[in-house]
Amino acid sequence: MAGAIKGTSEGQTLILTISNPEFRNALGPDIYAAGIEALNAAENNPDIRSVVITGEGAIFCAGGNLQRLQANRREAPEVQAQSIEGLHNWIDSIRTYPKPVIAAVEGPAAGAGFSLVLACDFVVAADNAVFVMSYSTVALSPDGGGSWALARALPRALASELLMTGERIGPRRLHDLGLVNRVTAPGEALAQALQLADNLNARAPNALASIKELINDAAGNTLNQQLAREQDHFVRNLHDANAGEGIDAFLNKRTPHYR
Repeated sequence: MAGAIKGTSEGQTLILTISNPEFRNALGPDIYAAGIEALNAAENNPDIRSVVITGEGAIFCAGGNLQRLQANRREAPEVQAQSIEGLHNWIDSIRTYPKPVIAAVEGPAAGAGFSLVLACDFVVAADNAVFVMSYSTVALSPDGGGSWALARALPRALASELLMTGERIGPRRLHDLGLVNRVTAPGEALAQALQLADNLNARAPNALASIKELINDAAGNTLNQQLAREQDHFVRNLHDANAGEGIDAFLNKRTPHYR
């Protein structure tokens, strides 16, 4: 049975659940395509202001399906290249998505599952979560942007350790390193992620979209380039109706209502 993405909503938050329990929520082309389709559908829906990605049951995601990968070794290299392109398109859609995306992690997040977590804007992880870049254990190298994210977020020695040795790392150490936002009791990651989403949902969507774009662009910009981008976004947001609402609400000590 091919894996699937189950989409449900909680208030203004879309919950995308990776569902492939037979293979520990392993990823595959059907899941990549469904993830992209779900984000595309929600992007233009003003009733959806944030997205939470989680796994079915007590496992976030075991990464790639090794049986499928073994079968792909008997196919032309283009078959696996196309599969990875699907994963990378999903990763890129998450990174560039104009609304906040939160990973809610219970249990293992391995291989491409770890890469998927790193693509999100926020990470809420249960205390029993386990993160591992397991590629080298089966003589493979990373995909899904895992090497890109870890090399930028961590010292070279630690990124090398995680990627080359396949060592497991827990959520509390990742929290100390700045890669996990919140650590929760087991079974509470989704609930805590939804609380964070509610906080974000109460803020102006256009401002959050600008902030996400600025963060994404910062690493590739010089200071002067980033200053120019900040100026453009600030002026555009100031002249949006939401800024008028936000400033008036602050001055009059009331709760703003953004559209």
